[in-house]
Amino acid sequence: MQEPDIDWQHLPFGYYPTDYNVRCTFRDGKWGEIEVSTSDRIDMHMAATSLHYGQQLFEGLKAFRGKDGKIRIFRLEDNGERLRSSAGGILMEPVPADIFRKMVLMAVKLNERFIPPYGSGASLYIRPLEIGISPSIGVRAASEYLFIIMVTPVGPYFKTGFGCTDICIMRKYDRVAPRGTGRFKVGGNYAASLVAGHHAHELGYSAVLFLDPKEKKYLDECGPANFFAIIDGKYVTPKSDSILPSITNRALMQLAKDLGLEVEERHMTVDDLTRATEAGACGTAAVISPVGKVVDLDNDTTYVISKDGQPGPVCTMLYKKLNAIRNGEEEDIHGWNTIVE
Repeated sequence: MQEPDIDWQHLPFGYYPTDYNVRCTFRDGKWGEIEVSTSDRIDMHMAATSLHYGQQLFEGLKAFRGKDGKIRIFRLEDNGERLRSSAGGILMEPVPADIFRKMVLMAVKLNERFIPPYGSGASLYIRPLEIGISPSIGVRAASEYLFIIMVTPVGPYFKTGFGCTDICIMRKYDRVAPRGTGRFKVGGNYAASLVAGHHAHELGYSAVLFLDPKEKKYLDECGPANFFAIIDGKYVTPKSDSILPSITNRALMQLAKDLGLEVEERHMTVDDLTRATEAGACGTAAVISPVGKVVDLDNDTTYVISKDGQPGPVCTMLYKKLNAIRNGEEEDIHGWNTIVE
């Protein structure tokens, strides 16, 4: 197996071409045979429902080469479950659990030479994608769907190290509608957040901490990630039907319990930020992006979370522990890893 010509220590967090992707098509009421492709292109009708009516969803998970040389995929089954939930939310055909699992394992094995070495800080990013491919000019669900697993090696999210960034609150933008698609991992949610994110970056902030779209009273998502804070020694994270149930956040909540912290999923108001001693955005890409301060631009108020500008002890402990489990450095007592044989 020829090693790719990649400088693993300087690999960016972006797309890098690999050898294969794995595909399966739903047609005539059933999923077909799994196919292996070397093409990075899709031949699709110009009237496909994914292009016109947003019938598109995706997932994101990672594979790691561990300290013992074994390859681990983190929370494979949970991502498949969320993918099926998203499909139900926008009337797409859900991918059966056995097909999802088989295709993920195939894609990882076929592209094994692109899994970064242990200790590089890099990983193999796995992107499952489902799109409606049957043509329709009337607004209706597709009858045919294409499901693809593509992979790409990615470098660590934090190029400058695990450190704090500042975020802002802007009430002029909504990420999703009340009772809309916020709890599903569909592309439209991310498209809707781009303008707000661009505006925040222009002002020098890493992300927007969105408020609930109905009352503008409760904390929602932080850019494309879940938000949490350490308040009165508790791990507190917003609970809402408009928030994507982050698999990383679920893992962090469990690890917080393992460490003896009380965990609360509840409505969080802006005022809760006055009592937060630590905070972070969490997701597959970065695990935790610690927050230094939150600036409410509408009310000209700054909530200083980190007094010294450094990640707090709980964020640091959770970040290191989750990475250790994914890399096979600590025992996986919750059975989150799938070992690739």
